[in-house]
Amino acid sequence: MVEPTYLKLLIRSLRIALVTTLICLLLGYPVALILTGKDFRHPSLWMMLIILPMWMNFLLRTYSWMSILENSGILNSWITALREAFPAFDTFLNDRGVGKKIIFLYNENAVILGMVYNYLSFMIMPIYTVIEKIDHSLLEAASDLGASPVKSFLRVTLPYSLPGVLEGVTMVFVPAVTTFVISQLMGGGKVPLIGDIIQNQFGKSSDWHFGASLSLLVMVVVLAFMRGLQRIDKEEKVQKEVRIF
Repeated sequence: MVEPTYLKLLIRSLRIALVTTLICLLLGYPVALILTGKDFRHPSLWMMLIILPMWMNFLLRTYSWMSILENSGILNSWITALREAFPAFDTFLNDRGVGKKIIFLYNENAVILGMVYNYLSFMIMPIYTVIEKIDHSLLEAASDLGASPVKSFLRVTLPYSLPGVLEGVTMVFVPAVTTFVISQLMGGGKVPLIGDIIQNQFGKSSDWHFGASLSLLVMVVVLAFMRGLQRIDKEEKVQKEVRIF
């Protein structure tokens, strides 16, 4: 029997993973759309720049954000300099109860930021690949038939890009719901997730049986999520065939 505490951590992990996935989708889809625009130059170069940070070690990328967001980090140093240069800005922050140092780390928002940064490219890549393969003659035909750009997007681009969206959602959600490194570093242990508990069972607690049980529970949840995405994909394929015929 899983204790309510662990169920709460699982729910928190799912919620943060879903928020992370949604943010990555809202950021990644427009980026992929822009990169595949017919007037956009050198899309391959920009894709390489997006993927380039992924060549760096995962821990190093996370530590770099910690150095930016910590109390003595780059961001707080800039804010302090702005406060000294513009007294009105300092007064504005003081009136809203903002201290001399803004706490960016060791909270849920910091964990979400770390996840979005590390997993955003996993959302952009599959969407970009799918949209790039869409036959532009379909968009031209829709335009010739009087469809507005918005309607062409809703009736052509969005349905045909759905497989890439579902793949990107899977590639972001699965590691986000099971991560423990980002929550430990950028959450400072104040935002424990189910991945932290599982890692602890195989580490300090040395309770491998319970750790395996939690891992199985998470795996069932992830498989159920992926099954739901597969059903959405199949339904969309059927609707696409109906629209064609």
